[in-house]
Amino acid sequence: MDPLLINDRSANGNGQGKSGNRPAKRVLVVAAHPDDELLGCGGTIALHALAGDRVTAVIVCEGESLRYGRGGQNLNAHTMSACAKLGVADIRLLGFADQRLDSITLVDIITPIEQIVREVRPHVVYAQYGGDINRDHELLFKAVLVATRPPEAYIEGIYSFDTASSTEWAFPRTFNPDTWVDISQTLDTKLAAMACYTSEVRTYPHPRSLEALEHRAKAWGNQSCLGAAEVFMTVRRVFRDGQAPS
Repeated sequence: MDPLLINDRSANGNGQGKSGNRPAKRVLVVAAHPDDELLGCGGTIALHALAGDRVTAVIVCEGESLRYGRGGQNLNAHTMSACAKLGVADIRLLGFADQRLDSITLVDIITPIEQIVREVRPHVVYAQYGGDINRDHELLFKAVLVATRPPEAYIEGIYSFDTASSTEWAFPRTFNPDTWVDISQTLDTKLAAMACYTSEVRTYPHPRSLEALEHRAKAWGNQSCLGAAEVFMTVRRVFRDGQAPS
């Protein structure tokens, strides 16, 4: 039942994989800033798309006004190009000010996310880990927890992902993954999508360089004897209709 263990990588997009043994999923990815969705789970997003799942990506903040001034780097266009490479079917740009989520009430963040959750009715949700040094990440994670709280009966699993150059600088370091996803087949896709963010990619050895992201994926993979991996912490899993964990 684990939505992360995608074995059928060919799909026809009509509600199930070509083999017919895995129903298509509705997947929701919620990230604070443009490129966060790629850094944490770009390879996994691509796997979902290959399996015939419908992926909705929500980017909550515009991600550039603090550094470049509004519109300075056209990050919205970068996001659209990157998500197209990953196979994302639906992109929502909420446009909150960069690094300013702590200037508004939490309910103002929760409300649009909750509306999207009710519309999309996701089976699987990926949310940015809330324990790193970025205040936007922290507040967004809390908002997602509220927006996806029970009693909604369609969510099967919620997973939090890390963010390169942010999560590793938290103290104490509390991101302890319990789920490894093999992205060996989609690592190149992830890197190609990241390259769309021309203003965000740095030169090696910066952690947001393409080379460092490749090394990071391989290092995570090595922990579970995989060629490359993305890792997650399980927030919630629900087994319904007599299903048992697999």
